[in-house]
Amino acid sequence: MTMIRIVNGFEQGRIKLQTELDAKKTQAERNRLGQFATPTALALDILTYAATLIPEGENIRFLDPAVGTGSFFSALRQVFPEEQITEAHGFEIDPHYGEPASHLWRNSDFTIKLSDFTTEKPERHFNLIICNPPYVRHHHLNNNDKSRLQNYTSHASGMNISGLAGLYCYFLGLSHAWMADGGIAGWLIPSEFMDVNYGKAVKRYLLEKVTLLKIHRFDPDDVQFADALVSSAIVLFKKEIPPVHHNVIFSFGGTLLDPQKIREVSTDVLADEGKWSRFPQSEIRPKRSNALISDFFDIRRGIATGDNDFFILNLKEIIARNLPLVAFRPILPSPRYLTDCEVSADTNGLPLLDRQLYLLDTKLPEERIRESYPALFAYLQEGKQRKVHERYLSCHRSPWYAQENRPPAPIVCTYLGRSNTKSGRPFRFILNNSSATVANVYLAMYPKPQLAKAIEQDATILRHAWEMLNRITPEQLMGEGRVYGGGLHKLEPGELANVDASEIADLIPDFQPILSGQQLALFGG
Repeated sequence: MTMIRIVNGFEQGRIKLQTELDAKKTQAERNRLGQFATPTALALDILTYAATLIPEGENIRFLDPAVGTGSFFSALRQVFPEEQITEAHGFEIDPHYGEPASHLWRNSDFTIKLSDFTTEKPERHFNLIICNPPYVRHHHLNNNDKSRLQNYTSHASGMNISGLAGLYCYFLGLSHAWMADGGIAGWLIPSEFMDVNYGKAVKRYLLEKVTLLKIHRFDPDDVQFADALVSSAIVLFKKEIPPVHHNVIFSFGGTLLDPQKIREVSTDVLADEGKWSRFPQSEIRPKRSNALISDFFDIRRGIATGDNDFFILNLKEIIARNLPLVAFRPILPSPRYLTDCEVSADTNGLPLLDRQLYLLDTKLPEERIRESYPALFAYLQEGKQRKVHERYLSCHRSPWYAQENRPPAPIVCTYLGRSNTKSGRPFRFILNNSSATVANVYLAMYPKPQLAKAIEQDATILRHAWEMLNRITPEQLMGEGRVYGGGLHKLEPGELANVDASEIADLIPDFQPILSGQQLALFGG
């Protein structure tokens, strides 16, 4: 496909205006409002691809629900002949951008309304909607706005959006009522909807209410917005009921017009797949692997203390303050301090590490601590002076300095990681031979009964299971997890649980996968 890379004088002026307007706002202001301008080359790519989806010569009725300074309309004029564009409208909520943009386009047929798109009622229909909606996270939306947006979006598209969804999800759903039948839409949005729970409503909409044509996901290391660490995707669809067994194009890396990888995936597969970001890199997998990690391990996130600086101390600090070691238990340091993937221990179970840390964790009441351990009581008073006891996690515990019940786990997995490490592995499985617990930078893995029984009969099986876990490819792990801009990968407990671990089954005589009632029905049990 030929790529258009014309940057005319008018577009150069628009870019200059955008830069000047951005500079007059703080980064925090723009982050809160989700204002991240679309680069010219990216806008041109999206319009160029959209042009291939529209019948040749069809008049264009264009809408951009979040105009900014008009990067998409500028690209529209470079891709389509002027006489083919019969109508062009846009909305911009922020006068800081909307008023200069209206002045910039005053001699064109582009009508910009200074208004909140989410409050507008559709008065006309458009056959081409292209938008980079504001990336506003849910915690910046008040409850009244969320209720209004949820009601409006459900009415417009049938999309029942979670209160944890970002504003971009509502924009996408609300635009359904503005689209003409057979119209094309192109959305530049965060790719996280492909994996997270709140994205289920968006994915259902894309599979059931429209014909999903293509999703291009940018390499997370190639952040599209210099001022926002967010992994981006371009979603293109047509407003018509999807045909049966329809194939969707998934592409990854490079650009929309020249991707690094590409694959067609059936909507039948997508309907059963919870992690769309697996495509196009990963193979299409069967509905249920022979065995998953969840068949062998219960997985829990490590302890969230609420204030690591207060609750986690090294041995020198404990001795210097004359604190009772009985009120502490060992805890592993963060992964960057563990160069090996195995933690050895002394005869008391303490980890043999250069960095030995202890977690304050006792359920003794303060009065008992005052009487028996005055130094510890004084330390707790220091915590109160620092308002540690008023923090969210602390104030929901009784007593406030007691920690979650998280016994030492024989295997732990790192929770966050980057794919561009020297090892190429964003996640590591660590064999923990010590009595140390872990903080929430790890996932704690506890053997389930079948595996625990096998380990009890043969202690070497735990080591074999750990070795097999470390043979799981980075692609398998990343395919189940989620990714953020800059290449940061993350694994939640439920995501790690879904990773294929069939090799471990060979360690257990007469192994049987653990299926729920729903799964038993699905697989004919």
